[in-house]
Order: sequence, then structure tokens, then C-alpha cells
Amino acid sequence: MDMMNLSGRAIISMLYCNEQETFEGAPVGEPLANASGQTLVEEEESKMKSGIDLIRRCGHISVSIALIATFIGLAQAQTRNAKKLADATKEAQKASDVFTEIMNVPDKAIPQSLLDKAEAIAVFPGVIKAGFIIGGRGGRGVISRRGRGGWSAPAFFNLGGGSVGLQIGASKTDFVLLFMNQDALGGLLKDKFEIGGEGSAAAGPVGRSASASTDAQLKAGILSYSRSKGLFAGLEIKGVVISADNDDNVAVYGKKAPEILSPTQRWTMSKMPAGVRIFPRTLARYSTRR
Repeated sequence: MDMMNLSGRAIISMLYCNEQETFEGAPVGEPLANASGQTLVEEEESKMKSGIDLIRRCGHISVSIALIATFIGLAQAQTRNAKKLADATKEAQKASDVFTEIMNVPDKAIPQSLLDKAEAIAVFPGVIKAGFIIGGRGGRGVISRRGRGGWSAPAFFNLGGGSVGLQIGASKTDFVLLFMNQDALGGLLKDKFEIGGEGSAAAGPVGRSASASTDAQLKAGILSYSRSKGLFAGLEIKGVVISADNDDNVAVYGKKAPEILSPTQRWTMSKMPAGVRIFPRTLARYSTRR
């Protein structure tokens, strides 16, 4: 409105700057009028008001469009996160089922003494050979780190690499990995971790006792196991790359894998989404340090 008043004053000043001038026979000192009977000042003010109203309407429309776009984006993000949480719940459940089935056969299970020494446990259920050959991604799984009195929330990881595909059949294979020391565990905090490259690995022993373990097994940072067609055994795997699935981790926890598995992160069940609690609870049922 200040702009309109300024322009109006300028026009009035121009019209009355010389009281002796006339225009098309108009009496001296009278404002000029248009065909509608409006003075030029009134006409100019009317146009400026219309322009200001138009600008305001356009501004309101722009704000409305921006708000609608924001709401749509938020809704889509919530939908994606809800789907990822549902998928994460399924992964945690499948990994829990695999570990329970393996440990429920004591004569063929992971020795308790080794399980109690493990700093972290990974379970990759239903890995298929075709996944490695075609896409370089054989399977998805979860990893929990041992904490004070229990286990961390499960972080989500992908299993990839070419050589393992040649070691497993066409049928689905379940993998269980025990990370036996801090060095092996530190590899998980990187973007990618290659078993047999950065981390020494060996086929883990099975049965009630680990007394028959070889030196290689005792010194290995990672002990690996597989189950295919009901047969559970130690399997040495090399060239396999474990990489964090941080799209899922961020969607579920708002954190990436290194934060989830960090020793400074204190997890309680109440801090985890309800759907993923099944995995750390399952691990705690078989191994807990006081």
C-alpha cells in the first residue's frame, strides 16, 4: 500500500503541478477523467489494487502448492518406512527361526562354549546361489552384537560376492556367522567387510563340545556355518562381502549399522521396534553373559 500511495501522490503532483494547463477543454484545476468517469488517479489506484490482489492470490496459491507437495512427500516417506519396517520384521523372524531350529538339535548345533565367546552373531536365511551369480547379492540377514546382559537390536546386512555361489547348491542355504573377537567385529563397522580377506575365517565345529576344534578354528576371527536341506555343518567361505543395508537400518532405527552395533549404544527392548525384538531375545535364550 505504501507503493500505491507513493505512485498516487506522484500522479496527483503531475496533474496539478501547473494549475494553468488544460486538457481537451477540461477546466483548469479539475482532475482528468476517463470514459467511465474515473479520474486518472482513481483509475491508476484501481489498477494497482488489482495488481496487488493478483500478487497476493498467486502467493497464496504458491504456498498451497508447496504445502501440498510437502504433505505428499511426507506421506510417501511414511509409506516407504512402514513397508521397510514390515520387511525388517519378517527378516528378524526368519533369522530367529533358523537359529532356533539349529540350536534345538544339540548334537549338531554350535558348541555352547564357542557361542558364549562370540561377540556378535549373524544369520542370513535362505541364501540362494542364483543371487550371487546374477545380482552379486545372495541374501539378506541380521547381525546383533553382544552387550551387557543381552544383545543389541539387529542391524540389517546384505551378503554378496562371487565365490560363495560356487560352494552352495541351487537350493536355499542358511548361513550363521560367529564373530569371535573385537577385530572381526570391527570389520562390521566399515562400509564393506570381506570374509577371508580382511577377516580370517574358518569352518566352525558342531556338536556338544568344541574340544576337537583345530588351531585354525580357535584362532579364527569368524566361524562360519551353513545349513542346506536340513544338514548343518561348518563351511569355510571366502570372498564373501558383507555390507550394511543402511536404507533399511535408517528406515527402522534412524541410524546406520555402525551406530546400531556401536559398543557405546545401550540397547533395551523398549528402544527397539517391537517387530525386531524376536532376534535378540532368541540369542539371549541360548547365550547371555552376566
